Amino acid sequence: MTTTTTAALVVLGATDRLRRADRELLALAGTLGETHVVVPDVPADALLGELAAHAVGTVHVPQGGPGDRLTTPAVALAEAAARETGAAVVLLAGTPEAKDVAARLGVRLGAGVVTDVVALDTDLVATKSVLAGGWTTRCRATSPVLIVTLRPNSVEIPAGPTADVTTDVPDDDTGAAPAAAQRPQVRTHALEDTVPAARVVGRAELPATGRPALGEARVVVAGGRGTGGDFGPLEDLADALGGAIGASRAAVDAGWIGPEAQVGQTGRTVSPQLYVSCGISGAVQQRAGMQTAGTIVAVNKDEQAPVFEIADLGIVGDLRKVLPQAVEHLRALRG
Repeated sequence: MTTTTTAALVVLGATDRLRRADRELLALAGTLGETHVVVPDVPADALLGELAAHAVGTVHVPQGGPGDRLTTPAVALAEAAARETGAAVVLLAGTPEAKDVAARLGVRLGAGVVTDVVALDTDLVATKSVLAGGWTTRCRATSPVLIVTLRPNSVEIPAGPTADVTTDVPDDDTGAAPAAAQRPQVRTHALEDTVPAARVVGRAELPATGRPALGEARVVVAGGRGTGGDFGPLEDLADALGGAIGASRAAVDAGWIGPEAQVGQTGRTVSPQLYVSCGISGAVQQRAGMQTAGTIVAVNKDEQAPVFEIADLGIVGDLRKVLPQAVEHLRALRG
């Protein structure tokens, strides 16, 4: 009897170290079969060590680095790696940039694309929410290759080493120490992609906040029109919980906070363990971006606000009074 192993290709966006979203993708790939990885440039030694701990077989990189063209270099590299490895599934993060790559790659490979997936079975049946989070569906691609973008915080990361660290403890009666995990082979691709593309003319880092990235945060504290533009109490609560700050479209449109914080149908999709909604009515457009959160806590002065329909805990009150009390209690619990 012969068995076949599914080859999974994971498309990563960084070359220095793994982020939480990357670890989720690798953990999911590990449940499917052999794992291969695409990175936009030559990986650092630390990243190779982390990939070895995830049993990655091959790391595919472009010759000459990523260049200054948007999207198309990543698509060309992923296409070459998918064809070479015979990957049955390609896994990407749930970011807007990754979804752009997924769509273009789907055309080149003739592959089905499923976005915002929260689970993927070994037989490549994907689970996702649709219709603004109102329904959960299971779907399978009819094409030979499936392309998936994974919603953040959808995969539990197993405990274990994240780099190829050796140990002095013998692993058998000979007294020999176990070797580090075998590092993956690096495969360089010379790509000639002439597809028209926009070019990057400048880059600027966002100011550091000390908070986790919105898409990867385990806790998100989000504010809407009810904040009146004052996100101070929300920031205090987010810092007490080690979380990120989110916002509704109304708050972003009012200029109270940057668009990178927007959660909802036209913003980011998040799936944290805890989502605290503050002064947000909870219309269907907002629900689409956060309804799969593990626990939803809502604070709103309007007891008829739609957000209370999906909240696990609802507090009818002024967020300017409720949130400081919560912060004070959290600090007291921590001594």
